[in-house]
Amino acid sequence: MRVALAEDGALFREGLQMLLRAAGHEVVGCAAGGDELVAMLTGVHADVAVLDIRMPPEPDGGLVTAERLRALYPSMGLLFLSHYAESHYLMRILDIGTDAIGYRLKEKVGSVEVLTDTLDRIHDGEIVIEPVLAKRLVERPRGDRRNALGVLTERELDVLRVMAEGRSNTGIAAQLYVTPKAVEKHIANIFGKLGLTTETTQQHRRVLAVLTYLRSQDAG
Repeated sequence: MRVALAEDGALFREGLQMLLRAAGHEVVGCAAGGDELVAMLTGVHADVAVLDIRMPPEPDGGLVTAERLRALYPSMGLLFLSHYAESHYLMRILDIGTDAIGYRLKEKVGSVEVLTDTLDRIHDGEIVIEPVLAKRLVERPRGDRRNALGVLTERELDVLRVMAEGRSNTGIAAQLYVTPKAVEKHIANIFGKLGLTTETTQQHRRVLAVLTYLRSQDAG
């Protein structure tokens, strides 16, 4: 995979380059800031751009750079890295897009396996949210729900909350002390009520359902 990288921390930038190459990826551009990366990518194809959220030209230059890249190269995947799990970052990322995009904590992508899995999923068009981020967001008190979630029962909300922690159907069943078959039924109901049709894949519908939940939490 051809990967471009923008990271203002020299040590982390060098380490990430080594990790990418060890995983068999080609680093086609490497910069300390967004403007430099955009200039580098003129006429150079990259499958995914890896961006530090907090970098030049602004405190949140990675987000600004991503907006430019998505406009210039709509098919390019975007992976945001940060030391911080912040809901306002996630909301801005969702404004950029919900396809071929990801938000991971730097401390969680320190192995070839995790980094490669993340890049592969983004390259395949998925959205990848750091499970720790989702867990932190859903652990806050509920508050008012947006209308989108008002159609769900309390049990369906419970299933969606645990789903947002990155758990499988089996994990959800164990957490809520119900059968996996009951979880499947609840998830089918959630998809139907939220208008997530079978035109999208099962995994993509799970992500979109979780995003609806996270947006409601951010507004609560």
